[in-house]
Amino acid sequence: MLRGVVLGLAMAGLLAGCGNSSRNPLDASSAPCPRIAILADGADLTRFRDGRSRDLTAMVADARISGFQARCDYASRDRRALDVRVTPSFEAERGPAAEGRVVDLPWFVALSDANDTTVLERIAGTTRLTFAPNTTHATGTGRTVQLTLPLAEGQRAQDYIVRLSFQLTREEVALNRQRGPR
Repeated sequence: MLRGVVLGLAMAGLLAGCGNSSRNPLDASSAPCPRIAILADGADLTRFRDGRSRDLTAMVADARISGFQARCDYASRDRRALDVRVTPSFEAERGPAAEGRVVDLPWFVALSDANDTTVLERIAGTTRLTFAPNTTHATGTGRTVQLTLPLAEGQRAQDYIVRLSFQLTREEVALNRQRGPR
């Protein structure tokens, strides 16, 4: 029995030495992320039933982007490109005019150049939240999207901006601007 314990400890010691002690040059912890922000005018989405006034009784859903997770990795060994992965989080309240227990939330993530004059990449998504029976509140996360950020000589990841927003109509943007940030 003692021989089995000694052999087991020896094997555990050998296996412990199997980890990679050298740092991977493409490790996420060494890759900086660009500035990532939730667009103020696009952080909320309030939907009303078509053809009705915009009061509480006509509200179908009221949603907000509650946050995001982000991870950045170098896309190549020469570090001239960066893969930025963003996963948005959402909260929604079911309104009195809602039909059913599902709400689809259209959103997008956009990458702007270092001068903030050009959108380099834009990825749209839709997240479906389901309200449990007898509840008016739901939370969930969207799918993870990956943007590729080119890093030219002298440019830093922090010079770029990634923005997250709901895909809104003109009327929905106007409502968000009228009531201000929540």
